[in-house]
Amino acid sequence: MAKGKNGKLRRKDGVWAPLKSSEIDRHRALAVPKTPQTLSPSYRLAYSDGDFLCREELRPIRLQLELLKVEMMLTERGIKSTVVMFGGARIPAPGQSAWAARNDMQRANLEAASIYYDEARKFARLCSKYSAGFDFHEYVIVTGGGPGVMEAGNRGAADEGAPSIGLNIVLPHEQAPNAYVTPELSFNFHYFAIRKMHFMVRAKAIAVFPGGFGTLDEFFECLTLIQTGRMEKMPLILFGEKFWRSIVNFDALAEFGTIAPDDVKLISFVDTAAAAWKIIQDFYEHQE
Repeated sequence: MAKGKNGKLRRKDGVWAPLKSSEIDRHRALAVPKTPQTLSPSYRLAYSDGDFLCREELRPIRLQLELLKVEMMLTERGIKSTVVMFGGARIPAPGQSAWAARNDMQRANLEAASIYYDEARKFARLCSKYSAGFDFHEYVIVTGGGPGVMEAGNRGAADEGAPSIGLNIVLPHEQAPNAYVTPELSFNFHYFAIRKMHFMVRAKAIAVFPGGFGTLDEFFECLTLIQTGRMEKMPLILFGEKFWRSIVNFDALAEFGTIAPDDVKLISFVDTAAAAWKIIQDFYEHQE
């Protein structure tokens, strides 16, 4: 809070605030004498009690907190739209070994796929260069915050001096956000569902690079939201047509009748960053 001319406390937004803040009381509660009563878990302030917040009954509150925290921080930063980048964590940068390979075939395939690391980095640079014209409030790169293609996306933004977002998630194996995520925009999640919402709520375009189950999950969720009209149509771009057509027979789905023939047109295939950026430019040409 900040003091007004009359010496009274007001919030940062200028709203009159006669009540003591929860932050002040949180610190006061920590300073009380240590007695059997004050050391009891029951005495903790509810909003400062991590054990209480992790109780099964409070799952709805935790879901709300994960939704609110990121939304509030992105709003405060002035971020109005994003370009989402999905892709494999196991794809190495050019010249690096395939750390995730389990055999020679995987190693050869993953190291050859480093071209997508390069294209992801170039694509993020193109988006970020354009974002600069909006003071980095529009077309901000957002990735899952991890290695591989995600690292390439955040790295490309950093090449242009642009901020970028990383939406990390707690996984069983040890991990950390890649070094190129803007620290103030580096977030961590427990709930996959809330993380997915934050990928979508500001998206103006979605670029999907070769990846595994996680990438497929994210891609098909986006595709379904667009197909069903739950989300506005936008550029949904798959990098690496040969890869995608080898693992998903989109035309067979249309031929069988489980999707409409025009549903295939919701997807664009590219092999280069320049081609992907042109699709986005053309799509929004008359809307900016």
